[in-house]
Amino acid sequence: MEFDIIEMTEEELLALSTVQMRLLRTAQQDKNELTSELERDKQTFYNIVLSAGMLNSSLYTDKCAELDAEYEKQVEILKDNLVYNLSLNVPTADDDKPSGGGDEEPGYIVDYSLSYLDRYQIVRNYYMSIPDAAERLNLFMADTTAQNYLGQYYYTLQNLFEQYV
Repeated sequence: MEFDIIEMTEEELLALSTVQMRLLRTAQQDKNELTSELERDKQTFYNIVLSAGMLNSSLYTDKCAELDAEYEKQVEILKDNLVYNLSLNVPTADDDKPSGGGDEEPGYIVDYSLSYLDRYQIVRNYYMSIPDAAERLNLFMADTTAQNYLGQYYYTLQNLFEQYV
């Protein structure tokens, strides 16, 4: 996959953690979808203008400029969100780890200011991205951070994952 949403060197790409790489891939896929949508919208509007016999009008170029501006705005939002999310997931040095055990680096953002329902959804979405149900369950059951992070919701999510096996 080619990453053109933000400029990164090959060394920077190789230094990304798994979570950061997933964030980058997701943002790139979203940008690619926006690009496809822009092209479809332009083609649709071109066909409408052509069938109405108004091709010599500035209507098409004005609409294209409007669509391009909206596209650039959406891509800029994606970039800003990506940079922010990547900064949240900067790997820490071994001596910077908080005490209390847990996994070295969970694949999801751990934010105790969120409600338990939001935490549940974040962890569920992360583990549901793992296609193999047995692997998903094994990884989840080994995740001590999730046990502490989810509280009573941990067993609800465990039951959900067991149903897929």
